[in-house]
Amino acid sequence: MINAQISRYVALHRSLGRKFFEQERLLRKFGTYATGFGDSHTRIDRIYDWCRATTSQNTARTGFTFVRNFCLFAHAEDPANQVPPAGVFGRGKRPRPTPHIIQPEQVRAIMKAALDLPPKGMISPFTYHYLFGLLAATGLRISEALALQCDDLVEDGLIVRDGKFGKQRLIALQPSIRQALEAYLATRARLGATGNDLFVTIRGRAPHKVRAHVVFVRLARQLGYRGPTGTAGMRLHDLRHTFAVRSLESCSPDRDAVTHHMAALSVYLGHTSVANTYWYLEATPVLLRDIAAASEGLYLGEAA
Repeated sequence: MINAQISRYVALHRSLGRKFFEQERLLRKFGTYATGFGDSHTRIDRIYDWCRATTSQNTARTGFTFVRNFCLFAHAEDPANQVPPAGVFGRGKRPRPTPHIIQPEQVRAIMKAALDLPPKGMISPFTYHYLFGLLAATGLRISEALALQCDDLVEDGLIVRDGKFGKQRLIALQPSIRQALEAYLATRARLGATGNDLFVTIRGRAPHKVRAHVVFVRLARQLGYRGPTGTAGMRLHDLRHTFAVRSLESCSPDRDAVTHHMAALSVYLGHTSVANTYWYLEATPVLLRDIAAASEGLYLGEAA
């Protein structure tokens, strides 16, 4: 019965567009463990024993969170299923890190430095040069950019097929961005680079996103934009943060304009909820000052 409920639970989340691979893997392991003892319903003591048998505190916390969420679903179907209290194995969700806003001249320097990467005279340096430029100019997620295919560059813009939760969207491109991508494709052809992925290495496939992160951080350190290993600083994902923040900073201060701009930006960035876009309002001192000034004006009766 537990395994059947797990199947329905997984199917529900997949129907909502979630990949749910890691969640299913751990839930199946728990289901096998519980049914091995003859359990037909979830039991709190069994969940605790299963979590304690894991190899690390982090694994125990992750598994417990997944199983507890499943228990809530199972309990709604059948109250005989027990639900453990939250946070027994710790609360692992960390606050979102404050984004590092990258200056335009820093982006240009990183792109230029990418052209000096080895192997010289091959496609990889150009790939990282144009990849980082596209991320800065469009705010794409790195996974979305690396999933792009050559035929995703169409007349109306760029088709993002592998967005979060499997969502697909079309983003408009400035003429300069299109020209840059066409220049990259011309460079690919000149160097004989093959493959259907838009961004490719010498192997004819897109680089792994971990590799892209590593290359970006190394270049940032090389240029003095980030401290030594073990210190926080500029990250590849900050290109997306910077795009969102700069977009909001350029918006008219009119509240109706901000509302429309926020909705449009949320769709453009591929956010599942506009609440994720509103987070950027508190991301930088510039935006916080604007919010504080507007709030003070409202408090003093100086704004409508």
